[in-house]
Amino acid sequence: MSVAPPQHIINLLLGSLPRQERDLVMAHCEPVELHFGKVLCEPDRPFRHLYFPVSGFISLVTTLGSHRPLELALIGNEGMLGATQALGVNAAPSRAVVQGNGSALRISPLKLREALLECPRLLRTLKRYLYVVMVQLSQNVACGHFHEVEPRLARWLLMSHDRAHSDHLQLTHEYLADMLGVRRSGVSIAAGALQLRKLIHYSRGRITILDRKGLETAACECYEALNDDYSRLLRHKLQAQR
Repeated sequence: MSVAPPQHIINLLLGSLPRQERDLVMAHCEPVELHFGKVLCEPDRPFRHLYFPVSGFISLVTTLGSHRPLELALIGNEGMLGATQALGVNAAPSRAVVQGNGSALRISPLKLREALLECPRLLRTLKRYLYVVMVQLSQNVACGHFHEVEPRLARWLLMSHDRAHSDHLQLTHEYLADMLGVRRSGVSIAAGALQLRKLIHYSRGRITILDRKGLETAACECYEALNDDYSRLLRHKLQAQR
């Protein structure tokens, strides 16, 4: 999950399926562009479309009263939006907003449910992916409570870098503050510290990753833990299914 394929970016869930199952699902998908800020679903409302990101990424956010949105999880080409179809649930659990421009494969809920009846490995894969999302949610809660802003920001930048497949990220301090659930001043201080260490360059809402290895060292333990969980619970099982 942490390194994009060098020449051809794919959705890893679809790419892991046997050819017959993959072809069946792909036959009902259409390529679409993901545009920053577009809301793809709202909580407790039926999904209109489901998305397998190829490039770019989607943020799952929640709101409470008059507070600004708080990010729960990120979805890039390692996953999909709408995996609850594997549980027979078509209602979106949270709002999904595009946070990184890119492309995706889109399918209707009906067509995916039909595919699930014919594709046992797709069903198992999506159930495992849902477990990975649950782990990410619980890890994010603990991270937000126990870790300081700077290592949390480093972790979030790494997660975005993984999914954006680019060293350049369009991220304002205000947006980062919302995603991390902290004050804007806290993000400014943390970003400034990372820039002083020459790990990133920040200018006018554009962040460039300069030293990924250094950023991994600066990040809290949650980044490595989440990647380990993905590899242990999903990637290795997917490879074994082929």
